[in-house]
Amino acid sequence: MYENSLKGKWALVLGSSSGFGEACVLELAKQGMNIFGVHLDRKGTMPKVEEIIKKVEAEGRKVKFYNINVSDADKRKETIADIKGIVDADKSEVKVLIHSVAFGTLRNYVHDEEKQMLTSKNFDMTLDVMANSIVYWTQDLVFNKIMKEGGRVFAMTSAGSHRVWPTYGAVSAAKAAIEAHIRQLAVELAPYNITANSIRAGVTDTPALRKIPGNDELVDHALKVNPYGRLTSTDDVAKSIALLSLDEAKWITGNVIGVDGGEDLI
Repeated sequence: MYENSLKGKWALVLGSSSGFGEACVLELAKQGMNIFGVHLDRKGTMPKVEEIIKKVEAEGRKVKFYNINVSDADKRKETIADIKGIVDADKSEVKVLIHSVAFGTLRNYVHDEEKQMLTSKNFDMTLDVMANSIVYWTQDLVFNKIMKEGGRVFAMTSAGSHRVWPTYGAVSAAKAAIEAHIRQLAVELAPYNITANSIRAGVTDTPALRKIPGNDELVDHALKVNPYGRLTSTDDVAKSIALLSLDEAKWITGNVIGVDGGEDLI
């Protein structure tokens, strides 16, 4: 039996209020981790956020959520400073960083109506939020010695990084970019004994999936081809990330790891 090397450490989950991020928050709390969550919610969805926080507290863990835009540099700096104060006082560290942010523009590259086509602003926002932001948060955590030896960086990607779906172009580019960022981070973080991996989940019923036009077709196809005959669940992903966060997984880095029951093979 492996020793649980997560207990008492902190996890920072970007995109913590729904989908994969929410599942990771709850699973890592069960494994003994304290939780920092970054999310962007309006008043109407805050009751859900409060519910997640209460569940973490019910596990006996410390928790603090920040309602900010992950790509806002000033807010990020303020949040990092606050996190550093907390972990230093706690004599602990952020062991796990998870990037699970789904906020991009779903439009065609080419369309008969100009307003239906992606603009440079759409591309810039999608790439910055869904890909580039993982680099900035990692930089701040490592530079400020909040994440130390044994740290883990995870980025949620999808089969969209190498497949085409209508209106998914900008998001697909962001997924391909975040995989490239993870490869670069894996090499540059190796001297710090910190790993970085992309997690490619199978089709999963999340709020982000439901926003994709034609998502019902994606679900139907996944159910037909997945060797297990079911969709991936957020719990499948969260438990895999918890496993890869253990000290024993220190030699696994720079990969795109499929957590999909073999779905992408077919």
